[in-house]
Amino acid sequence: MKGHPSRQAPKGENHIESSGSPRRRKESAIWSPGEARRPILQEAPVYYPNDEEFKDPLGYIASIRHNAQQYGICRIVPPASWSPLCPLREKNVWECAKFSTRIQQVDLLQNREPMKKKKTRKRKKRSHSKTGSTRRQPRSLGSESNTNSDSSDDKFGFQSGSDFTFAEFQTFAKDFKELYFRMKDTEVWKPSIEEIEGEYWRIVENPTDEVEVLYGADLETGVFGSGFPLESSSPKASTLDQYATSGWNLNNLSRLPCSVLCFEESNISGVLVPWLYIGMCFSSFCWHVEDHHLYSLNYMHWGEPKIWYGVPGSHAAALEDAMRKHLPDLFEEQPDLLHELVTQLSPSVLKSEGVPVYRAVQSAGEFVLTFPRAYHSGFNCGFNCAEAVNLGPVDWLEHGLTAVELYSKQCRKTSLSHDKLLIGAASEAIRALWELSAVKNINSINLRWRSFCGKDGMLTRAIKGRIEIEEERLERLLPLVQLQTMDKDFGLKDEQECFSCFYDLHLSAVKCQCTPGQFSCLKHSNLMCSCEPENKTVLVRYNRDELNTLVQALEGKLVAIEQWTSKDPDNFSLNRRQHNSVKQDSERDGLEMDPSMKNDSLSGLLREQNHNPKKQCSSCSDDATTSYASSHSSGKKLFGVDLSRGSPAVLQNGTFDSEKDLLSTKVSEQTLLYHVDPLSLGSIASGKLWCSKQAIFPIGFRSRVKFFDASSPEITSSYICEILNGGLIGPLFKVSLEECPDTKFGSSSAQKCWEMVSHRVFEELATKLNPGRQDLPPLQPDTESINGLGMFGLLSPQIVQSIEALDTNRQCLEYWNNKLKLKDECVTVKGPSGSSESTVDMARSAVMERGQCSGTKVATEEEHANYSSSNTELQLVLRRLLNKADPEELRIMHKILCSGSTSPEWRIAFATLSQEIQRKV
Repeated sequence: MKGHPSRQAPKGENHIESSGSPRRRKESAIWSPGEARRPILQEAPVYYPNDEEFKDPLGYIASIRHNAQQYGICRIVPPASWSPLCPLREKNVWECAKFSTRIQQVDLLQNREPMKKKKTRKRKKRSHSKTGSTRRQPRSLGSESNTNSDSSDDKFGFQSGSDFTFAEFQTFAKDFKELYFRMKDTEVWKPSIEEIEGEYWRIVENPTDEVEVLYGADLETGVFGSGFPLESSSPKASTLDQYATSGWNLNNLSRLPCSVLCFEESNISGVLVPWLYIGMCFSSFCWHVEDHHLYSLNYMHWGEPKIWYGVPGSHAAALEDAMRKHLPDLFEEQPDLLHELVTQLSPSVLKSEGVPVYRAVQSAGEFVLTFPRAYHSGFNCGFNCAEAVNLGPVDWLEHGLTAVELYSKQCRKTSLSHDKLLIGAASEAIRALWELSAVKNINSINLRWRSFCGKDGMLTRAIKGRIEIEEERLERLLPLVQLQTMDKDFGLKDEQECFSCFYDLHLSAVKCQCTPGQFSCLKHSNLMCSCEPENKTVLVRYNRDELNTLVQALEGKLVAIEQWTSKDPDNFSLNRRQHNSVKQDSERDGLEMDPSMKNDSLSGLLREQNHNPKKQCSSCSDDATTSYASSHSSGKKLFGVDLSRGSPAVLQNGTFDSEKDLLSTKVSEQTLLYHVDPLSLGSIASGKLWCSKQAIFPIGFRSRVKFFDASSPEITSSYICEILNGGLIGPLFKVSLEECPDTKFGSSSAQKCWEMVSHRVFEELATKLNPGRQDLPPLQPDTESINGLGMFGLLSPQIVQSIEALDTNRQCLEYWNNKLKLKDECVTVKGPSGSSESTVDMARSAVMERGQCSGTKVATEEEHANYSSSNTELQLVLRRLLNKADPEELRIMHKILCSGSTSPEWRIAFATLSQEIQRKV
């Protein structure tokens, strides 16, 4: 099982630690300006977003990526309007909260002997506390990213220093810097950044004295606290909201929409949860890349500058080769030395080996961004505080795949399930494509996801690349082992990993009967045991057809999009957006959706349609008011309202009245009358989803009905009922309060939509009802139901006739077929002439007559004949069709035509033909 171990330092500035106890540097170590080793480097680019650009962190990073990525790092200076308050500067934190430190031996970062050779010549250990008078015993700090259980003498680093408050560490850092750069007893120098930089690399490259400093690194903000304001962190929340919810607040950045990391449920410290870094002069973060080659963003809250060095990801291998060349003994003793984050190498040396190195000086209030697989290092010029976190835009996925394959070769544990993030991002992108194409929900997030799709889209390429690797490895095993679909929950809670190389097993795994509970990746199944291949099983989350569907959906094929969305609604992981505290404007309204609708993308459609102007039914007069009577078994209660006190029948003034209204409408105690006003009939849509046996669902249909107010149930209010185009899901039913359109309910079912309204009414009654309120009816259990189609007006005779008249071509087959049936459709009776006539034919005649009497337009056979071709044309069309059929198909067709229109075969053929016509059209 793979948990989430303590991670590498995140991010942006991983630390180094050293052996020895906390102490001040030797007094003999002084600044040597004449021996400075400052490297001459090109500056990394600096970007200055304006207020509008700064609103969208991921969008802005994407806009500068093409140019900035070739430097490995860049600096981002926020607009002048960006000035977040830092909670860490508050007195109760500044003077009371303590953080731990780690000791760094700066003179040993590059020039040191392997630990085995050094055992006989141990470094002298002097110890002073932060006050210089008390010695403290060092405590061991281990880290799973540095899996070493040896003593401090066997491995360089990992010793702890004293605990400090911010106030104490500020004094300690100030005293150290003044003492180090004192040239005369009476004169304190204030060295420039360049002078500090030259002295730092002199200490690293050509040390003459022992120099030790302390670094408050890898402080978990989830425990210690963040330097950014949180929504619940201050009573002045109203003034902090813009920073508490900002995307540039590092507590929010990783889970922004369109960030791949938002599909990781766990709050991984140092990756998704920021870490703090409290620095002093010369405290260092050594050459490293981020976990999984992620981006990192570092923000300096306050203090003196931090100097960064970056190498583009394209030259990562060159840097590794150069370090192995110049530090051969250290790498021989510890091949994974670069994973330990404890080794510097001068940028001047790297440049001499052809490795491009760029420099950036970060000041307070500025960001530094590092790109995927870009090695970076640096040090602090004095007391400061920074915070850093990882981020994973979609373009990171190809780098992340490279990382997990590299980790597998190195048998290195992973921090994330790359495949889970990849599939999550792909499913979210398909959801966006579905919304854009079917629901027409156009917003910035959906458009951004669409930009990653298409045949050459970066997300499509990432999926294709991963599938190619998977298929190649499967082909080597499938002739010998059996294939089985893994359980849906396999590895989702406790991520499974290969017993040999720690490869993540989200997509596939191999198991054997002899070792239950143990799994391998596709590469190492032969190492798991000595059993024959037929005893082993390959578990896959998706079969080949499903993966092909996934690719086709990302390429934009509508059929594949529909298949992927309908296959597993849980793929649509918008619930993961709940982790995101930064809500987009389109996510802030109060739409209440049917909980059974897993895909909440429909809410976007309802929001988009929310402000449509009201329309009066063009085919109805202003007083075309119809009524719907809803029956209930109890006859006394509706949604917990006791009707025995007097009917809560609707009045024009929208208030409850006495039983006179019940009498005036001649409704019994068993019924409650709802008046439905048609506003717009809409238009007929083809397809089986756009009707039922009971009703037709025109696109754009709108009506008004009065019912108990969902916010104030002691009165009644008007609701607007609408049928919207839900794309692939068919009709989307929406109900909203006319006077308060933000109160709205949506579902793919009219029934469920009104049940949601009733549930809200019941909840409001329960909340507001108390002995002091005499105007509210007694509350009863919410056990009543309501007829949703009736509340929409779709069962009202006048509205039904008007809708039927729209369907001149009888496109709504299920509705019309059901309407033509009598109670016993299997019984045939004698017609007027004595001939046998089916009840279907009789019902058809009855409908025709009723349509003529009511003025409703009903298509006759003569009218249909107007659409027919001449006999010659008909023969030509049929011959072209029949020429494509083989003898067996012709025999079946002849049998169907001879069976008559009342036979099951004929009905099946007719229905199939109708569906095919609709599909072709």
